[in-house]
Amino acid sequence: MSHFDPRGRTNRALLVGVSEYEDTKPPHGVPGDLPAVEHNLDRLEDVLRRGRVFGADEITVCRSPYVDEFNRALLTAAEQAEGLLLLYFAGHGAIPSAGNELFLQMRGARVVPGGHAVFPGAQMFGTVLGMLASSRAERIVVVLDSCFAGNARWIWEEFRDRRRVLLLMSVQANHRIDAGPSGTPTPFTDELVQLLDAGGELGFLELADAVRDRMAAGEYRTAVRNEPWEPESKAEPGEDVLLSAHPVPVPPSPPPPPPRQEATLPLGAESPFPGGNSEPSTGTPPPSREASPTPPGGKHPRPSPVRRVWLVLVLVVAGLGLGSYGLSALLASDSSCAPPLELRVLTDPDLEPTVTAAADAYLTSDANTDGDGCRRSGITVYSAGAADVVTALRRQTEVWREPHDEDTNPQRDIGPQPDIWIPASGADVGRVTAGQDTDNVARLQADEDPLAYSPIVLAVPDDLAPESLNARVVPRLTTLLTALQGQDEDAQVRRPDPEFADAALLATMGLYGTGGTDPARAERQVAQAGPPSRTAADLLCTLPDDTAADARTAALVPEFLLRTGVGCDRTTRSPRTAEYPGDVPGIEPTFVRVRWEDADRDESARDRAADRFRAWLAGDGGRAVFARDGFREPTGSNRPLLDPEHVARGVLRAPSPLREATGRQAMETALERYRGANGPGRVLFLLDNSGSMGGLWDGPSGGPGLLKQSLGGLGDGDEYGVWTVSGTTGDRRHQTLLPFGRRQRKDAERAVDGAKVRDAQADPHAALLAALDDMRQRGADDDRPQLIVYVTDDEDDDRLTGGDLDDVLDRARSSKVPVTMVSLVSGGCDRGEPDARISEASGGRCLDADDDLGAGLTDEVARTGTGED
Repeated sequence: MSHFDPRGRTNRALLVGVSEYEDTKPPHGVPGDLPAVEHNLDRLEDVLRRGRVFGADEITVCRSPYVDEFNRALLTAAEQAEGLLLLYFAGHGAIPSAGNELFLQMRGARVVPGGHAVFPGAQMFGTVLGMLASSRAERIVVVLDSCFAGNARWIWEEFRDRRRVLLLMSVQANHRIDAGPSGTPTPFTDELVQLLDAGGELGFLELADAVRDRMAAGEYRTAVRNEPWEPESKAEPGEDVLLSAHPVPVPPSPPPPPPRQEATLPLGAESPFPGGNSEPSTGTPPPSREASPTPPGGKHPRPSPVRRVWLVLVLVVAGLGLGSYGLSALLASDSSCAPPLELRVLTDPDLEPTVTAAADAYLTSDANTDGDGCRRSGITVYSAGAADVVTALRRQTEVWREPHDEDTNPQRDIGPQPDIWIPASGADVGRVTAGQDTDNVARLQADEDPLAYSPIVLAVPDDLAPESLNARVVPRLTTLLTALQGQDEDAQVRRPDPEFADAALLATMGLYGTGGTDPARAERQVAQAGPPSRTAADLLCTLPDDTAADARTAALVPEFLLRTGVGCDRTTRSPRTAEYPGDVPGIEPTFVRVRWEDADRDESARDRAADRFRAWLAGDGGRAVFARDGFREPTGSNRPLLDPEHVARGVLRAPSPLREATGRQAMETALERYRGANGPGRVLFLLDNSGSMGGLWDGPSGGPGLLKQSLGGLGDGDEYGVWTVSGTTGDRRHQTLLPFGRRQRKDAERAVDGAKVRDAQADPHAALLAALDDMRQRGADDDRPQLIVYVTDDEDDDRLTGGDLDDVLDRARSSKVPVTMVSLVSGGCDRGEPDARISEASGGRCLDADDDLGAGLTDEVARTGTGED
């Protein structure tokens, strides 16, 4: 147990409470002011001052701030803290329909249905974590007292630096809570303060357990659902921090938990109900992430929908997931709209922002609202690598429905079984059906026409773009690349990962051409250190990190990103001009209904919900979203822009001709040529088998298990070997577990299974130097792709310091062999750590326990190998 005592350090506590809001009226206002929150701040500030952890000048109270004020206060506290940094927030909380982010609503918060920024005037919790992580503080504690506070846990779980962050949430995910009477603190903070005031030393873990117990003893219930109110907490195993240490009062007995309090209207607010004093509900609650929607295959029952009528006025927009901290528990009828049926929409990574925006707009549209004002369906949008999705729908639908193999688990690697699939090309449907297994349990029904269209363009920095419009629309991509090189011999071209997004694969088709172009030569035109960007948007957001490179680098991306992909860079990006190659097909988002065998329990209702969404998406509603994001007409010879009045900078209004749709075989061929562009690859695996690896050895997430998973990225023509790394003297610093060569995967797995942990330390310095020398010699006479993979727990990183680390970094730079460092612990890839520096120096990638190690390592190996058929 790591029990951090911050006393004597430079600590900071930022207490933020939003009791007053500028806009509390429909349709865009928050549900109301929260006078109880004022008492929260007063009580909490007092008890922390007496707690002997924070000095009087180390506590900042921020009352009803605007977002900018909140950000400044947070960054100031983060900059000053060195020991413990505490952030407390009380106010309205809100979530989007998917529940994948939590918005902390500040003084100027509003609700705008259907837009990208659903909650202007609010701050995303993910952004808050990012600002907190900039601090040097050794521990960071976040306490949230708001509706939907529990939704912060998924954001925390995906946060890279969560090792330092301990999170206490007032309520479980997807639940609203009441603020209680206006003259007292809110129920959760009231219990929290009483515990902190009880005397003695109190740590985070003890406090979290105690407040849960008190809320249970007080029989508190959540708003609307009337379920037990259950605070939650998250912390890395073994992490704890002292929060209070003031003297024990006499008598040393904390007050008993009060009885459950009924919610009342905030002081001074006018009741919207004749003779009543309660706030109205925000409408239909979002689908719970804790009881996930029933899969189409139906393995667990769904409650029968029972619709009753509210006897109160519904406020704001149903289905947005807006938090109403102060919801009424005083209803004439104890019921609301029935939970809507949830549709799962899987899409291409490049399309996810647009499809998500369309889903948000649809959720609040008339098409998705019944006569009682209730939402008919909910929608969860998610994306996954395009090649992986095609493979899963073609060959893995049975294990997708019922996973039984840790190595092959689409539910883990892609997501839940989709009801709807929106690929970036209709050809993907043919790729699936042409090679589908006979025991496939998913049937695809694709629309004939796409929803929209966007050509793939070469986005060239303005200074390198031709002046003639005719020079911007040419038959072949290779012509544009030759002209670019003529403008600047140092000009570069970048393309995202063809395995991950269809747009990059379509660009690859133009890169290879229709003739006998050598794929290896073509790939050298877009070669870069390290892995390619996953998506086109990621690529455009990464380029400005290096101003000089940005000014001479062209990007192969979908045209619509010249409108939507311009707001994510951290520095001013070089303005770009679109050039249109005639041999590169464009992307065509296509609506595909996915039907699963034995999913007939709610088949009719699911069909109706999917049909409504399809009709809206293909009609004026969806057209407006695609138009706003810069897409073109889905059919026709000229394919004009859907929004001709607002043309993105650098885009031609009517380039002609635009390439027609491509076929499945062309995409399959391009992907096959890409995977084998440089011929068979070489991979040397280094597996740390020192004594400290004993607890990280067994199972699919252990060292050998991860190594075996990644073998799927290697084919029969690839060469690879495995060394175990343990021992610090003589010739025993590494041992050959699997000699270098070509082999069947099952033979390699059998050898890896035979590896054993040794009672010895490891010398990563010696092992990496030997591996880099070995691979440099093997690649001396050819250009075959090579990779070194080192799987370790970083326990012996004390041998990667000073001159030893410098030796490895120098050898990594000179050998030009990428090294993928795989750390089985959190923080191994933090900036400045040896693993991160070695990967960066070699042009490789660093992965640690904060990443999806199985998928990430398999991707890295697959880029080097030819892959399995």
